[in-house]
Amino acid sequence: MTSAEPPARAAPASRLGLGAAVVVVIVALAVTVGIGILRGATAPVESVTVDATASTTDAESTSLVYIHVSGAVGNPGLYALGDEARVVDAIAVAGGFAADADRSAVNLARPLSDGEQLHVPAVGETTTAAGSGDAVTQGGDGRVNLNTADVAELDTLPRIGAAMAERIIDWRTQNGRFTSVEDLLAVPGIGDKMLESLRDLVTV
Repeated sequence: MTSAEPPARAAPASRLGLGAAVVVVIVALAVTVGIGILRGATAPVESVTVDATASTTDAESTSLVYIHVSGAVGNPGLYALGDEARVVDAIAVAGGFAADADRSAVNLARPLSDGEQLHVPAVGETTTAAGSGDAVTQGGDGRVNLNTADVAELDTLPRIGAAMAERIIDWRTQNGRFTSVEDLLAVPGIGDKMLESLRDLVTV
């Protein structure tokens, strides 16, 4: 009887050892899984490059002005140019001066305004535009543009001498473009009567 007792006492110890081994395996698995989660959480994320210019190209595009170029140029017609274009740019895109162009009648440095007609006269051509001797400064209706005319061009208007023309340009420089013909009343020396005499001869 005594020889059979030792195996009976060893059985609980075997169960305890097996249970401990299982616990150790579970703990080891838990630690491994935990390490994997931490590594995944701290792993660097691939950077993504966004092409911001693709979505802003249209918004940043240059606004255009449409100019009707006529007269002594290579290819008269309607042209769209950047909003900071000048007479020299319009003549260039229209094929340059024709052989008979009166170049002295053109102010190449003058800024352009949307919707104007830029007429380049031929040598000996007389302008039919009322109130101005420079056909280039006229809009399609023949009026002088207050936002682009220089002193010489403004001086051709009735009751506007060189001094008053300078005041108009000074006002434009300090306050920006004229938004209406009535803005002339803000120029020192121009009253209601003078405005009425100019109303049909100027534009903005």
